[in-house]
Amino acid sequence: MNEVKKIYYTAEEVSQLLGISVSTSYRIIRQLNKELSTKGFIVLAGKLPIKYFEEKYYGYSTTGGNQ
Repeated sequence: MNEVKKIYYTAEEVSQLLGISVSTSYRIIRQLNKELSTKGFIVLAGKLPIKYFEEKYYGYSTTGGNQ
C-alpha cells in the first residue's frame, strides 16, 4: 500500500505543538491562511500546511533564507 504523506496540521495539532488553546490555534490558522490566500494559494478552513507553519514559526525555508 502507498503511504499518504501528511501535509496539513489541524487546529488540535497546532494547539499541542505551541502549548496554546484550540481556540487560539484556530485564530492563528485563520491569520496564516489569510496570508496564503492573498498569495494566491487555496486554503482549507481549520487546517494549515505543515511547511508554511514551520516557515512561520521556526524560520524554516526551502529557499534557505529567513522571512
